[in-house]
Amino acid sequence: MRKILLILLLTCTLPAGLAFGQVLEEEEGYTREFTYGLNFNTNGGLLGGAMIKQVYHLQNKWYHFWALEGVEVKHPKETRWQNHYTGASFVVGKSNYLFVLRPQYGREYTFFRKAAESGVQVNGLVAAGPSIGFLAPYYIQYDYTRYDNNGNPLGPPDVRTEQYDPSVHTQPDYRIVGSSGVFTGLAEPTLKFGGNIKAGVSFEYGRYMESVTGIEVGLMYEAFTSDIVIIPQATNSSSFTSVYLTLYYGRRR
Repeated sequence: MRKILLILLLTCTLPAGLAFGQVLEEEEGYTREFTYGLNFNTNGGLLGGAMIKQVYHLQNKWYHFWALEGVEVKHPKETRWQNHYTGASFVVGKSNYLFVLRPQYGREYTFFRKAAESGVQVNGLVAAGPSIGFLAPYYIQYDYTRYDNNGNPLGPPDVRTEQYDPSVHTQPDYRIVGSSGVFTGLAEPTLKFGGNIKAGVSFEYGRYMESVTGIEVGLMYEAFTSDIVIIPQATNSSSFTSVYLTLYYGRRR
């Protein structure tokens, strides 16, 4: 009888003990996390770019991480126009795209830890790293066809794909037929080097501790060694400041 009671007692208490140990383990935190997501920022238009991030535990509530961001940086004066004859659109005055890779190293501190099966975790973070810029030509389709006073062509159509140059393409209103798309100039980039630093706060959601879904918001400052000419006829700078928001998802263990 005593053996039966002992077996029943162990059967009832063992799962509870395991669950209690699991809760303690989850409350102690995690040792590794991998996330990926989409970046939105005030210099990137509708969608800024993408990122991946690997986090490692240091001690207590401190973590450190490596991240890689790939974004497009736009000039604040960019305005998209549309050719009324072809329906194609282009950015008036734009001569170059700027794409940037940002390898980053940072530190993260957990202010409020998420409960084992629900809740919100709040982290503060800072990061910095080099900026590798790819200044790619922005190609337009410019109409060199000669017309008479009535708008009739005096010869065969002569539409050329060229990088926008304000000294050459002096009639953008009706001579630019459209743009040639981003991939036309990617094969001939000019490298630009600089650095970046950011500070932000992240809010993580998820039903279980091992699942990561969250948003990160913060400020980014980036500077290059020389001015980045995106629109030649506007004021161009070597530094950029932006507010960013990143939506991310991942796993931890």
